[in-house]
Amino acid sequence: MPLRVTFVAAARSSPLLAERFEDDRPLDQAGWDEVLHLAGFLVPLAAADLRYCSPTARSRATGDALGYAPLVQLALRDCDMGRWRGLTLGEAMAREPAAVDAWLADPRSTPHGGESLLAFISRVGGWLDTRPAGDSGQIVAVAEPSVIRAALVYALKAPPASYWNIDVRPLSTTTVTGRAGRWNLRLDGVSAQPSRA
Repeated sequence: MPLRVTFVAAARSSPLLAERFEDDRPLDQAGWDEVLHLAGFLVPLAAADLRYCSPTARSRATGDALGYAPLVQLALRDCDMGRWRGLTLGEAMAREPAAVDAWLADPRSTPHGGESLLAFISRVGGWLDTRPAGDSGQIVAVAEPSVIRAALVYALKAPPASYWNIDVRPLSTTTVTGRAGRWNLRLDGVSAQPSRA
């Protein structure tokens, strides 16, 4: 039976434009409000055989608030941004515009002295490929949006540049099914049924 890994994006710890590289701030009030608002939809995922989370404060708090009691996975940490850690993209651009341009253009580059985008995607993909199958093979992982983007690029075998074209919103869910080296994106939702007169 194939594994089913559902990623839950951590609730927010800051407004979108104030997000910082490797931000480890706790949930803000808006983040807590979002968790409470969507808990009815997300709490059933606690029935998964295995429950994990990124090591960030907001990922752990989101998982705990939803009753997942997740196990922290270091492989699900955010990309190591070296000397840009704690900066917004705008702040990094103001300080080192050429370095930011190089980083955005080349997935192998590490102008910040940290981890390349390609290495980040590979690390997250390696975690995905080594998940053990439980009885029903259901896993839930609360993670930073960047980690989920990396997992999707890996699972779909998409070019690394596609990472920049994936938008993962706080508390959204994304599911991949399959097994090591062979993953499929699963989009769940209400299917439209033809109306009967």
